[in-house]
Formats: sequence, structure tokens, C-alpha cells
Amino acid sequence: MPNPVVFDFDLAAMDWPRITGWLASSYWSPGISQRYVEQGARASTVVIGAFVDGVQVGYGRAVSDTVRFLYLADIYVDEAWRGRGIASELVRQLLAHPLLAQVASGYLLTGDAHALYRRFGFDTYPTPERFILRRNPDALDFTED
Repeated sequence: MPNPVVFDFDLAAMDWPRITGWLASSYWSPGISQRYVEQGARASTVVIGAFVDGVQVGYGRAVSDTVRFLYLADIYVDEAWRGRGIASELVRQLLAHPLLAQVASGYLLTGDAHALYRRFGFDTYPTPERFILRRNPDALDFTED
């Protein structure tokens, strides 16, 4: 019987080099440096890791005002551990966290995991014409260390 997956909300438990490797190879933050991965985590409301035998196999975080909105970000499961429900459990535990459980609206962007998030009540934004985006021309280059 495989060892259980343990979930932890402690920033000190996170394997930052491993998380950085995952996120730097993702389509949403290509090349991101560890400095900015950690900075983003510290500024998040809730961070969660998934571990098997002390080795990190998944990660996720949420940014929220704890009342009106939450934004899920960086939900990631190591390729070798996919298909075992770890991403679902990361999302479930984030949404159930005491700081987030009663937040009015949740948001996220995904290019490939719509089915996962729909299981938790996420759906296409009903009035996309009201949702607008600002790109900052002076934004950080998050690939710099």
C-alpha cells in the first residue's frame, strides 16, 4: 500500500527549489526565479503543499481579502503523481481553509484544467465584458534573480 499524501500549510515546509522548477516550466510563469516564487507565496493568503514521505509532490496557493474574493494560483502536481486526486485535494483544502471557506467569489485562470475546477463550482465568467485586464508595462521581470 502506498504511503499517504500529507498536506501542509506551513511555508517553512515547502521545497522552494522543487516548486520553482515546476512553475518555471509551466505555461503561466515560464522561467520564474525562486526569489519571486517565494515572494509570491509570502504575499499569499494561504499556501499548501502535498508531500509523500517528506518529498513535495504538489503545491498551490490562494490570494484573498478573506471576504469578497479569492484567486487560486499555481496549482501544480508533479507529473509522476498526477491522476491520483492530489490536485483535487489541494483545491478542496484551499477552499475549505478557515480564511477562505466563506469568501463570496473565487477566480482563477487555466488553460487546461477546466474539468478539475468545475467540480468545485468554478465556471466561465458569466459576463466577460465586465471583466477587464490591465497589463503593467513596468512589471517585474520575474525571471530575474
